[in-house]
Amino acid sequence: MAPYASDDSTTAGEVDEQRSGRRKAARYIVPVTVVGVAAATIGLVPALADSGDPDLPKITAQQLIEKIAKSDVQQLSGTVKISTDLGLPDLGGLESSLMSGAAGQGEGGSSADPTAKLTELASGTHTLRVAADGPDKQKLSLLENAAEYSIVHNGKDVWGYDSKSNEVYHGTASDSPERGKDQQPPATPKDFAEEALKATDDTTSVTVDGTAQVAGRDAYKLVIKPKQSGSTVGAVTVAVDAKTGMPLKFTLTPASGGAAVVDAGFTQVSFAKPAASTFDFTPPKGAKVTEEKDAAKDFGKGSHKGSEKDFGKGFEKGGAREHAPKAGEHPGKGLDGMKTIGEGWSSIATFDTGGEGMPSGKAGGEFGGFIDSLGDKVTGKFGSGTVFSTRLVNALITDDGKVYVGMVTKDALVKAADAGK
Repeated sequence: MAPYASDDSTTAGEVDEQRSGRRKAARYIVPVTVVGVAAATIGLVPALADSGDPDLPKITAQQLIEKIAKSDVQQLSGTVKISTDLGLPDLGGLESSLMSGAAGQGEGGSSADPTAKLTELASGTHTLRVAADGPDKQKLSLLENAAEYSIVHNGKDVWGYDSKSNEVYHGTASDSPERGKDQQPPATPKDFAEEALKATDDTTSVTVDGTAQVAGRDAYKLVIKPKQSGSTVGAVTVAVDAKTGMPLKFTLTPASGGAAVVDAGFTQVSFAKPAASTFDFTPPKGAKVTEEKDAAKDFGKGSHKGSEKDFGKGFEKGGAREHAPKAGEHPGKGLDGMKTIGEGWSSIATFDTGGEGMPSGKAGGEFGGFIDSLGDKVTGKFGSGTVFSTRLVNALITDDGKVYVGMVTKDALVKAADAGK
């Protein structure tokens, strides 16, 4: 699920200075989480929980939503398994190579930089160890083959450590209003559930569908489904801890059926206070240490302070979701000129790159042929373009440089492009 939309709360000059490098790459990389942002109110279908095992008191969807909102778990430790299957095309190892390359090319070229490392969660199956003791102490470890990557937040210090390369990244946590601009991808069931709930509105059905046991704990199953046709989302199921209200498992299944697109859940969890030593970190002897202030030199004033603190908590107040353009807005070209067509789960984000679309066919040379092999050529009143598809997100890039993207079908994108003419 991937990162993410630009934040239009900065000035044009600051954006150019801080993210000019990213904008070049972002021209054709469409942020997954810009879709479904037109949420205003929560339209719920009140439904009582079915009887099941475990036997829990009946609860309505509204009450369960409120229980999640009031949940205030400060201390925990556990293991999370996360699997992501977007159905990306087989690039003959190119995808994994790109992920590995991104992980080794953070802002300072450090493999320990969290801004790049956690993008690996966007594909495959991973095991995470997580721990927290209040707002100032958190730890997340990504377990790899014979290696481990960890982010440790302890007070004002944020450390990233890649044992494979023996590299360390050191930054400073911040509670400034700038927090939220460059959050990491969601990593825990709670992170994913919060994002899904933000997208609910009167186009959404929300019900309670029985109970379950997750990581040895009794839980209610909250089910979120689009009411509208045309969405690629089949259903979102969230297992909510009956005692604490904390999401323990998140599953997103596509409308097309098959395996889950995202399945993230605790396999073990404890709400006891972790040992204080859990959050201690000292750079190992011989490790290469990159300081945040040094890495930031490559991106002007963009130090990205605090981005690691919340372990991918999505887009908080002040972040990209709050500043996403409302339906009908069209302030200009490019990502800053993004507008939203429609509402809810069938909404489509669109913007004009001001370019000439994707290179394709003979005119694009070898690269054009490669692009054609990844996408499907489509035509309509808008002219012609290429649709790039995953199991969840589809994107249409027209030959005159307009982009339409959403968790909607290919036909819905073509219809939106035709309506824009």
